[in-house]
Amino acid sequence: MNKKILALLCFCLLITSTFAKNYKLESPNKKISVSIQTGTDLSFTVKHDQTFLISPTKIAMELVNGTILGANPVVIKNSNNSVNRELRPEVREKNETIIENYNELKLSFKQNFDLVFRAYDNGIAYRFETRFSGEITVKSETGQFNFPNNNLVYWPREKSFHSNNQVYYDFTSLGELSSKDLGSLPVLMTSENAPSILIGETDLEDYPGMWFNGAKGNNLVSTFPAYPDKTEQEGDRDVFVRTRKEYIAKTDGTRTFPWRYVAIAENDGDFITNQLSWLLADTCVIEDPSWIKPGKIAWDWWNANNIYRVDFRAGINTETYKYYIDFAADYGLEYIIMDEGWYELGDLLKIVPEIDMEELTSYAKEKGVGIILWVVWKTLDDQLAAALDQFQSWGIKGIKVDFMDKDDQWMVNYYHKIAKECADRKLLVDFHGSYKPAGIRRKYPNVLTREGVNGGEQYKWSMRQTPEHNLITPFSRMVAGPMDYTPGAMSNAQQKDYRPIFDTPMSMGTRCHQLGMYVVYESPLQMLCDNPSNYRKEEECMEFLSAVPSVWDETKILRAKISDYILIARRSGNEWYVGAMGDWDKHELLLDFSFLEKGNYEMSLYRDGDNADRNAIDYKKEVKRVKSTDKQTLKLAPGGGWVARIIPIK
Repeated sequence: MNKKILALLCFCLLITSTFAKNYKLESPNKKISVSIQTGTDLSFTVKHDQTFLISPTKIAMELVNGTILGANPVVIKNSNNSVNRELRPEVREKNETIIENYNELKLSFKQNFDLVFRAYDNGIAYRFETRFSGEITVKSETGQFNFPNNNLVYWPREKSFHSNNQVYYDFTSLGELSSKDLGSLPVLMTSENAPSILIGETDLEDYPGMWFNGAKGNNLVSTFPAYPDKTEQEGDRDVFVRTRKEYIAKTDGTRTFPWRYVAIAENDGDFITNQLSWLLADTCVIEDPSWIKPGKIAWDWWNANNIYRVDFRAGINTETYKYYIDFAADYGLEYIIMDEGWYELGDLLKIVPEIDMEELTSYAKEKGVGIILWVVWKTLDDQLAAALDQFQSWGIKGIKVDFMDKDDQWMVNYYHKIAKECADRKLLVDFHGSYKPAGIRRKYPNVLTREGVNGGEQYKWSMRQTPEHNLITPFSRMVAGPMDYTPGAMSNAQQKDYRPIFDTPMSMGTRCHQLGMYVVYESPLQMLCDNPSNYRKEEECMEFLSAVPSVWDETKILRAKISDYILIARRSGNEWYVGAMGDWDKHELLLDFSFLEKGNYEMSLYRDGDNADRNAIDYKKEVKRVKSTDKQTLKLAPGGGWVARIIPIK
């Protein structure tokens, strides 16, 4: 090599190394460390103890004017901060209090942006902040996530950005994924010799959602839906993006951007208690949220209004919904939902002639039951003020908004608009046909739950809604936030007997598998999906379903293994509820009652019946005394479950 060229290369390397710097941040317990490297670009690595979880990962943000935030970055200031405090969430999804404990590093750059990293004892997070005047246009954001090992991945496979994020999980590895493989967040991965990790995002506002593509090697690369250019509406609900702009967002030049977080779990159950998605989100803006009332809902659509042994024709009509209201009132359910069919599609102000809304709302109020209305998002957007004002005047308690199926910047802003407009009118919100939770529920706690999960509706047409799938979602999708899975099927089948039936559906797995979902799955608006006529024949099960809360004061994970089984205890007031779920294998799980305080308790339990492996509807209710020193072995049938309500004896 020419001596002059060699000297020049050496000089360039010397200059690069002179300006390259490494910044380190540790979690409060010092187990997790983040190293941020600045040189020709920005990258970071993550270690747990001495084990690398994330190899050098390049991050950047490119503006349409050619500015790349992260190219040759020059740090002008760095500052550290630590927080350790107790918070009380407006809606108690897992616990009545949440400990927020982290160390923070903020790097300020000459190029008018900051990079903020936080390290918690159960994960890390980072985000960009910009300091430009006026408006900026973001062309792309780079996140080239590299991993030291060929991790196993529960891949949330997607076909396109037009998606409701109702995914099944492909159990694969990083090395098997390519640039053609598209996945939505969160992404869960495991490794033999290291803690498991989950990548998600939160505090998403005025910006598109982040997705992943596979890449060569043990890598994932972030990708984003570009801003819609030309759209085409089909029917009352589907709006397809036909062409897109050459940017992902136009937004304020001075702002914070969404957090990208990595949840880290030494034990699988740690994912279920992880609160990063909530902690990193914007704080509540509702001045007095005391009107927000979680609860359980009698749902009509799953069971196709197939009530029976009544003296009227069942269907979408006033008498049928009075029946649902009576059922809810009799069993202490807070709400009923009126799903598709109550209005003439395309016009929320035109009620079908079979329904007298004034009579129904008056009847519901008399019975102490709230009504929630299903609406198509596009129709709602077209009639927003008039429709919401009408709902408020009727005394409606909330809306279920459906079929958005996108998370580009425009649609993300739509979610925030609906949340705010509903909060202004004291209306609850349940987003269906939605992207994953990404922090809005903390800013607007009237957004109690959302779909974005392959839930119980799939039993009406799918063969893939297996107990194994049901035991992946708590460790993946539910880490992002509450999920409206819609449990509660009273017709249950083992694998050999199951078949999809649209109007009279059944579930895979046992009756107790379904009951277990009410303790395992988090949803402050929790559905009872089955037919009220069926529930009325199941008085023992309704004793449990009437009592089980939809929000919790304390959560303890007793045993858990991703896709295999879970055993969890949750407290509400002075009562404990225990729930267990298993996959298609039989399981024996040891239940240690040491989570109870000293004293005597009465436990009403529901276990798989002795013949539940043959007939999944078989269960046995038992009542017994227990105390904190007791232990009990739970036997789960294939696709099985177990639940209990534990009440102190005075």
